[in-house]
Formats: sequence, C-alpha cells, structure tokens
Amino acid sequence: MSAAVVTFLALIVYVVGYRYYSRWLAQKVFVLDANAVTPAHELEDGIDFVPTRPLVLFGHHYASIAGLAPMLGPAVAVFWGWLPALVWVVCGSLLVGCVHDFAALVLSARHRGESIGSLCESILGPKAKALFLLLILFGVALAMGVFVYIISLLFSWNDDFNPAALAESTTSFPEVVMPSAGLMIVAMVCGWLLYVKKKPLLPVTIGGFSALLGLIGLGYMFPTLGFERASWPQQNTWIWILMTYAYAASVLPVWLLLQARDFLNSLLLVMGLLLMYSGFFIQAPTFDAPAFNPNPEGAPPILPFVFITIACGAASGFHSLVASGTTARQLDKEHHARPIGYGGMIAESLLGLIAVLACTTTFSSGSAWAKLYVNWGAVSATLGAKLGVFIRGSASFIHQLGVPMELATTLVAMVVVSFALTTLDSATRLLRFNIEEIGSSIAKVPALSPIGRLLTNRFLATGGACAVICFFAFFEIDGKPAGLTLWTLFGGTNQLIAGLALLTATVYIKKKGRNYWPLAIPAVFMIAITMFALISKLIDFMNSDQTLLLGLTFALVFIGVGVGITALLALRGGARD
Repeated sequence: MSAAVVTFLALIVYVVGYRYYSRWLAQKVFVLDANAVTPAHELEDGIDFVPTRPLVLFGHHYASIAGLAPMLGPAVAVFWGWLPALVWVVCGSLLVGCVHDFAALVLSARHRGESIGSLCESILGPKAKALFLLLILFGVALAMGVFVYIISLLFSWNDDFNPAALAESTTSFPEVVMPSAGLMIVAMVCGWLLYVKKKPLLPVTIGGFSALLGLIGLGYMFPTLGFERASWPQQNTWIWILMTYAYAASVLPVWLLLQARDFLNSLLLVMGLLLMYSGFFIQAPTFDAPAFNPNPEGAPPILPFVFITIACGAASGFHSLVASGTTARQLDKEHHARPIGYGGMIAESLLGLIAVLACTTTFSSGSAWAKLYVNWGAVSATLGAKLGVFIRGSASFIHQLGVPMELATTLVAMVVVSFALTTLDSATRLLRFNIEEIGSSIAKVPALSPIGRLLTNRFLATGGACAVICFFAFFEIDGKPAGLTLWTLFGGTNQLIAGLALLTATVYIKKKGRNYWPLAIPAVFMIAITMFALISKLIDFMNSDQTLLLGLTFALVFIGVGVGITALLALRGGARD
C-alpha cells in the first residue's frame, strides 16, 4: 500500500482539524478574549513571568513538549501494525492531545499562571492537588530519567560507532556533542541581544540559526572532536554532565537560555520535518510492516497498550505541565493560546507520524522489518536501538533530496538530541515548581514549616528535582536501568495526568455553563484506558513478585481513583473557582 497516499490524507485531516475544530473550541468552549490581561503582564518578574512574542513562545513551547517520547513511543507501537499507530497519532492528537494542551494553557492563563497541580486545588480542592503533585513528581522524574539515560547513550562512543559510516551507527552519535554544547552559548548570546540590547528578532534569528547549522556541520566533520576512544567520557559521566546543565538551565532566567534555545531548536525541527516529509514523498515508499498485527509474540494486548505505548505522540499529560508551568507565564495575549496550545500539539504529532513512517517504510522488505521486530522482549528492551531505527529511517528520507547519508544522519541525530535536551531542562524547571508547591503546602503545617520553607528555595528545589531524575537514570532493577524497566509505567502515568487534567478542565468549563463534552469525552476515555492498563500491570507484577513495581503501580491506581472521585463530586456539586 502506498504510504505517501495515506500520509497525504493524514495531513489533510490535520489541516481540517486545526482550521475548524480548534476555532470552534476557541470561540464556543473557551471563549478567548484578546483583551484579557495575561499573567505575563500582571505578574511580570523578568525570570518566569515574561511577555513573549507569539512566534518565540511557540518555539519554546514546541521544543519543550517535543522530546524523545513522540519518537520512542511510535517506534515501539508499530509492533502492532502501522495502521493502529498512525490512526491514534493523527486522530488521537486532534481530538484528545490538542484539546488537552489547549485547555491547560487557557485555564492556567486565567488563574495567574498556576500549574496544573495548583489548578486542581483551585477547581477541585486541596486533596486533589496533593495527589496530583505526587503523580507529577513521579511521572516527570521517571520520564526525564529515561531521557537522560538515552541521551547519555547517544553521546557515548559505543562499540557500534563508526566515524566513517555514521548511518550504520545504532545508538552512538557523538557527532552531536559539539553542536549541542555550542548551542547553549549561541542561545545565551541571542537571549542577551533580544532582551538586554533590544535587537530585532529577525537578524538575531538568522544569525543564531546560521551558527547552529555551522555547529552541526562541524560536528559532522569532527565527530569525536579529535579525542581518542580512551579519552571520551563514559555514559555515567555524560549523565552527570547533563544533570549539571539541567540544574543551571532551571535556575537561570527563562529569557537568558530556554526561550532562545528552544526557539532555535524549533526552527531546526521544522526544517528537519520539512526535509523528512519532502524526501518521503519523493521516495513514495510502501509499507514494509503489516497494517495490523494484533497478537505479536510476547506483546501485551493491543487494547489498551497501543495508546499507552504511543503516549506523547498523540496525547501527553506532560504537556499540561509545560502549558501551565512555563508557557502560560509567557503568554502575551490570550488568543495566542490557540496556535500555541492546539497548534503546538499538531506539530508534535507530525513528529510522531514521521516516526511511524520511518519505522515501517524504510526496510528492504517485510521480512527485514519482522527480523528487527521479532518479539516484544526485543522491541521493549532496546529503546535506544529503536530510536536508532527512527534516526536512520528519517535520514534515508532526507537522503532522497541529495544530502549525503552521513550528513543526513548527523542532522536527524541532532534534532533528536536537541529536543530531548529542551524537554530535560524544561522538565527540571517544572519539577522545581512542583517541589516548591509541595514545600508551600508543607510550610502551612507549623511543625514542618522549616522543611517547607527549604523546599520553596529555588536552588534547593532544583537540587531535589535533579536528585529524583538521577534516581531513575542510575537505579537498576534486575540489572537493567530502572527507567527503561518502568517505561510502561511512564506511559500510564503520562496518560493518567492527561486524563485528570482534562477532567479538571471539564469541571471548570461546566461551571462556566458552556459545552463541556469536548473535554469530558476524551477525559473519560483517557482515564478508562489508563486505569485498565495499570490494573493489568498490577496483576502482572503481583504474579511476578516484583514488590517495587507492584507498589508504584498500586500508588498510581490509588492517585487516579482519588482525583477521579474528587472531580466527579465537583461535577455534581459545582466546582470551586
């Protein structure tokens, strides 16, 4: 079957969804007000609350949400066939993920830039807030632990790395180390020029993006920076380097590093996506994977686990943290929430779609695809290798445009790493906010107030955020990194946060007397499939006598049920404003 025809139809669905459905949501459900005073103006402090140009804020938001997950999830989920993965990536994003992101951004902008955890308290009550904050702490720390582990793997000089044939590399891409590090300096210079020297956006953008492309070229030419194998940092060293960077990025003013770096990264990803899709349509491949593979060897049931596995490629609770934790505090005008919230998720879904295509159309035959996706154990245990499949597959699309395969591979690897890094630093900042909110709640208890005040310190809270991320990056279960072992739990946690955030928005819209069904239906769907998946895993862990996994899964089920009951009571009795 022609993959190009299927993809063209999918792109039309995206256009129709944004043109009509998002406009209806903006006008009839959220009733956006272009004259409303946003938190960025009301609470401007030059650190977290900063009125930002919509194009720059779109880039920051997009780069923050588009991490490894929309590439990793679909790369695994195609094991059940390309059709279920593609349908959920496209339709799930338009009807669930985009609505979720849009709602979180609007609600936060109307509640002084409060995070989704604080919004739970404002709308559902303090008990719901406490449960939500714990859920966020676990979910984000776990996801970032996985991200740090995989980035460090990509930075490492592994046995499969061959500088003379980068396209054959599986998990080792040290050629992106120099451009990744250099981009930090370029971004800080751009931030200084924009906010201190008040230079125009266009020339700063052209200069910064040109410097980024030059750094990628240098990384391609000097992939190991002249270092010998014995001198190259080991994977654990890279983890510490990455966490040092995440700490610094979390405490610096948002305009100095994050905004400019995320904006430049978003331009890089847009360019990369344009090249990938252009090359894909020129190649016009057919699918090597089966359309539907309902019972692959060793895999859990396709329903509900295809939704849980794809996660961020279609709907992500993490996005509600970004939308409410950082983006809402930089929103210049309320009506900008539509292109940034709804449109940003479509842009991420396009990344998920190209991941589906790269992992199902770039093999020599169906048997070659089946050899790689031989059983569930091989698929789920080698997330880094599956990311390598995405990188090589996407690079093969760009190669169709006449770009050397090695250079195309370097470009795609840089796209992957840069977005993983932007998600890491944004998530560390969000965890800092989360810990500060927990500290504020603890400080209200007289006996615990000294501890609570410590947790509200920006530098100490960031240290706590880095500590919990390091736990999942380093800790091992049965000889494997805990983050990789718990990846399914990350998917469940992520989807549970999305469902509960949608449920919170449902209560808010119902209280306003508007049509809340566009929020309620996806909320119930997300919570139902996630709870079903978590209960299934709970039974599996009970049978396998895995105490830690059993306890974590039980805690997730408890939190989901607790917040769900609180929301249902609020729906019956009226939400708190």
